[in-house]
Amino acid sequence: MSTPIDISEEAGVRYLHFGSDWIQGAMRIRKPNALELAYTREMMAGLLLRDGLADDAGQWPKRVLIIGLGAASLAKFVHHHCPQARIKVVEIAPSVVAAARQFFKLPEEDARFSIHLGCGAQYVMEKDASWDYILVDGYDRNARAGALDTLPFYQALRSRLSASGLMAVNLFGRSRGYKASVERILTAFDDRVLAFPSCDSGNVVAFGAVGEPIERPLDELRERARAVKAATGLDLGPTITRLEQSGSVPGGVLHL
Repeated sequence: MSTPIDISEEAGVRYLHFGSDWIQGAMRIRKPNALELAYTREMMAGLLLRDGLADDAGQWPKRVLIIGLGAASLAKFVHHHCPQARIKVVEIAPSVVAAARQFFKLPEEDARFSIHLGCGAQYVMEKDASWDYILVDGYDRNARAGALDTLPFYQALRSRLSASGLMAVNLFGRSRGYKASVERILTAFDDRVLAFPSCDSGNVVAFGAVGEPIERPLDELRERARAVKAATGLDLGPTITRLEQSGSVPGGVLHL
């Protein structure tokens, strides 16, 4: 069954819906490459954890996999602000890709940006590729993730991460079951998981890591957030504050 697409606009922001009032993506029309929704901003918090934009090195991430296109917010942000990155988007619904092209300024496909039409879980399990950053944000019209919220899928994701790899997943829509989702991710990633406190919209973003342990003191995280904001306009300062207030940074050092 094809995905029903609706577009709405309010106060200079264009929204994507899948046949319901649920917001599946958003773009501020005057700032098409900015991350309008809070959870999409938090999904890019990997820039605070690995050496890259925050260090003027610009080398991480080099290979990015995005599962679930939506309004193309994450794809556009990475494409615009991480010119070193090669980006693959996997989207199951052709109508979503068409809407992103027509209404949300989806970049043209080229040597560093491409779209695969198909199931994200199947793609990860079948394609033997390595990625620095995997961003998972795939839902149907009823806010269900299906195969994208299973232990085999998370285990496959981990196996596809590079030595400096990070995974970020949006757990929105699983309010009653998100803790079970986090448990599956903890199992797949041997407890190397950080679940951000729920933001205003009810989204919970969880990160899974492989490779060298990550240890970032709060002061360093704030300094890196200032560097990312200067480079991209993305303000992750509120995210750091929420992490601190929730007790997710014991002893003032983030461990992942």
